[in-house]
Amino acid sequence: MKLIVGLGNPGTKYQLTRHNIGFLFIDALAEAFGGSRSFKSEFKAETQKIKIGAEQVLIMKPQTFMNLSGESVQPALSFYNMTVDDLLVVHDEVDVPFGQMKFQRARGHGGHNGIRNIHQLLGTNDYGRLRLGVGRPPVFVGDDGEKRKAVMEVHEWVLNNFAKDEMSKMPDYLNQAIKGAELWSAKGLQAASTEFNK
Repeated sequence: MKLIVGLGNPGTKYQLTRHNIGFLFIDALAEAFGGSRSFKSEFKAETQKIKIGAEQVLIMKPQTFMNLSGESVQPALSFYNMTVDDLLVVHDEVDVPFGQMKFQRARGHGGHNGIRNIHQLLGTNDYGRLRLGVGRPPVFVGDDGEKRKAVMEVHEWVLNNFAKDEMSKMPDYLNQAIKGAELWSAKGLQAASTEFNK
């Protein structure tokens, strides 16, 4: 069995924010592989089992709020006797442009509090991550052509909803990410990163 965790914040208030692209991904993944619309409540999370090819996969949306995401991930790995090699965490990444993605492992948290908490509770950063780009806030440019400060702080940016043009591209973006997760499930992180880290 493998575990794919999408990070986000529970509640309709956060549903379409950039920080919740992990939740959007999990919902799309469930739909793509014939899962149901109803999730089970366990491990302080919403979970569901799906089949991706020959592999049974537990998909998860932690309901702890972002900063405590590890409180769902660590118990699930332990209960099902999975190792960090079986784990893929999907989350928003401001240092990757919207529409692009990166599969990586053994990286720092980069200021992402959900990842920071997972690192702490697993005692390692050596697990797979799918970083879905949401970009950084636009920067004002002065009359002299010099860049000024960003229109908002990063923590405000990720808690804002996606723009309309981003939402129009979201289905194709999530579909590409699903193809990446499918390859990860079948052939591992290296194969997925070679194919999709462009």
